[in-house]
Amino acid sequence: MNKKKILQEHLYNCAHRYNYIKELHKYENCIDEGLKKDSTIAYLWQQKAMPYFKARKYEVGMEFLDKAVKYDEKSWLAYRAFIKCIFAKTYNDAIKDFKRIKKLEGNSYVMDHTYNFYLALSYLQLNEFKKAENIFEKDIQQQVEEWGEDGYHHLDLFYYGISLFEQQKWEKAILQFDKSLEKYPKFAEPKFYKSIAMSQLKNYQKEATDEMMKQALLDRKNGNTINEDSSIYEQYPYQLRN
Repeated sequence: MNKKKILQEHLYNCAHRYNYIKELHKYENCIDEGLKKDSTIAYLWQQKAMPYFKARKYEVGMEFLDKAVKYDEKSWLAYRAFIKCIFAKTYNDAIKDFKRIKKLEGNSYVMDHTYNFYLALSYLQLNEFKKAENIFEKDIQQQVEEWGEDGYHHLDLFYYGISLFEQQKWEKAILQFDKSLEKYPKFAEPKFYKSIAMSQLKNYQKEATDEMMKQALLDRKNGNTINEDSSIYEQYPYQLRN
């Protein structure tokens, strides 16, 4: 039986009939039956891994995802790097994977952001703030050159601002937070960190700083936070808690 027929029978016509949160054993049994017929189908391994990441069972899921990368590195290496960065939070390993995939295909995209975005985010989480700053800056410049000023994402600007904030470059950080807010005016996180940065500078009055913090907390209460698809499963770096 060829790979397409196995996927049709055991994934699309079987596993995808079940809710993997409520009926994981049925979902997984379908995939396992397909893998018995051909254990080299990378997509089956990825689909077997995915529910475990959403359940925060990272080591279990990674064992299966490693198999997907083994059998189809080009298709699944960037996804594994993303999982390591956002879900498993194994940042050094994420950096290795992103550097590897960049060698293979340059600075492409995974889950709506560039490889360099996640690379910089990983450095940010390892407190290598200058490295993060440099990568965010270059990545945003490249996106502007390719797509214009509307090409970059509000999250790129926010995290670029955070890389500056962590180096106490308060005015530069505020500039990036403001640019992020131009794209997403009610975005709580830039307002929160902007308020802290403002408090470090003499040219902002306490009333303005307090008002910015008040807005940030209200916006967060109203759900105006990081709204990536994966944020329903994982807290993103520097994301405010309710």
